[in-house]
Amino acid sequence: MKNSEQLYKALSERILILDGAMGTMLQRYKFEEEDYRGERFKDWEHPVKGNNDLLSLTQPHAIEEVHRKYLEAGADILETNTFSGTTIAMADYHMEDLVYELNYESAKIARKVCDEFTAQNPGKPRFVAGSIGPTNRTASLSPDVNDPGYRAITFEELRLAYKQQSEALLDGGSDILLVETIFDTLNAKAALFAIDEIQEERGIQIPIMVSGTITDASGRTLSGQTAEAFLISVSHLNLLSVGFNCALGANQLTPYLETLAHNSDFFVSAYPNAGLPNAFGQYDESPEFMAEQIREYVEKGLINIIGGCCGTTPEHIKAIADLVDKYEPRKVKNFV
Repeated sequence: MKNSEQLYKALSERILILDGAMGTMLQRYKFEEEDYRGERFKDWEHPVKGNNDLLSLTQPHAIEEVHRKYLEAGADILETNTFSGTTIAMADYHMEDLVYELNYESAKIARKVCDEFTAQNPGKPRFVAGSIGPTNRTASLSPDVNDPGYRAITFEELRLAYKQQSEALLDGGSDILLVETIFDTLNAKAALFAIDEIQEERGIQIPIMVSGTITDASGRTLSGQTAEAFLISVSHLNLLSVGFNCALGANQLTPYLETLAHNSDFFVSAYPNAGLPNAFGQYDESPEFMAEQIREYVEKGLINIIGGCCGTTPEHIKAIADLVDKYEPRKVKNFV
């Protein structure tokens, strides 16, 4: 991977900034069904509103604009608009056949904007992280309370779906593959297995970020793992980073990041929500308040990569970037 050397160099020098939420920003456009469809899908037989990944094809200017705002706010790493870019998730819209194109084009949009910003300031290279979401199925748990042995998806089906997505993200220009919002580590293992296959087939080393999600105050993922168990489950691979995102606000995430930071030789990432959602599903934490919560991460030396998840905006990312600029990244054994 051509930018890997620059990526590791940047990580050894400073805390890198990941972008914020894509969905939060797209809501500002107030896109309706016809906007999602565009000209190409105007006669599609099924509703597509809410399929944000599709906007990379029908409203690419909006995706590019959001990416640009995050880079202007100080982001080093852009996530592609591909959180639901698998055949499994796209089945909801009957758009499985578009998966390769969706991922490829999304990566190309992010690549274009990153290259522009890197050209303007070569001392601050920008990187594309191909976003690989968890799908809407779980391999560890039964969706039927009356049949605990039943599974709605197999490991093999997940592996194939993730492999197709990963190959398209790489072909479109991703520097990193980000397996994120992991609520079931078995799903993540299928993604990591698929990525490992690609590494072998293509003879390349892919920087892989892995980011789990702690779903509530129990400190466990949805499939029941503690932060430490999650780390052990994915540590067999040569990862770039391990971390947590989503579900919780910055403050609630601190103890779980401490577990990772004290027990891992990988870089550590975090991109929490802007607090917990209110009764209307909105996120109330201001950029200043969220940045203040993140101060604890950097004072304790817990992180190498920091960004924002649900409810975060370029303003949040700018406040976080301004704060962490004054702090050293967490020291990693192999990169001290």
